[in-house]
Amino acid sequence: AEAYKAKGEESSGVIAMMDLLVKDLEKEMTTATSEEKAAQTSYEKAMADAAEKRTLDSKSLNDKEAARADLKAQLEGFDSEHASAGEEMTILMSYIQQLKAECDWLLKYFDVRKQARAEEVDSLEKAKAVLNGAEYSFLQRTRKYLRSTA
Repeated sequence: AEAYKAKGEESSGVIAMMDLLVKDLEKEMTTATSEEKAAQTSYEKAMADAAEKRTLDSKSLNDKEAARADLKAQLEGFDSEHASAGEEMTILMSYIQQLKAECDWLLKYFDVRKQARAEEVDSLEKAKAVLNGAEYSFLQRTRKYLRSTA
């Protein structure tokens, strides 16, 4: 029985070592399982955060594209208004130049026109006097004609 006892003692040491290894393995498995659960939870949270960020970024991109399209439409409107205003300004500048030419002509010939008007008034007064019975047949008359461009 001593031989058997010795073998039993030997095997109990091996079994104790195996039990210790099993316990260490179970402990490591428990630790690995809890670490894996924590990592899985962290991964799922990161994926949810990334999905939310992608959704927000997509919405932001859509909003920015819509704002860009609106601004582009406004720019086209402003460009057409600018072109229209440029054409209107060209027309107005042409009209102003035409008015300036007319004013320059009026200023240049003002004295001549004033004299012609005075002579016309004088002639009308003489004609009225002739009609009232006055005699002006002995007076010489001079006429000056003014060329008019309108």
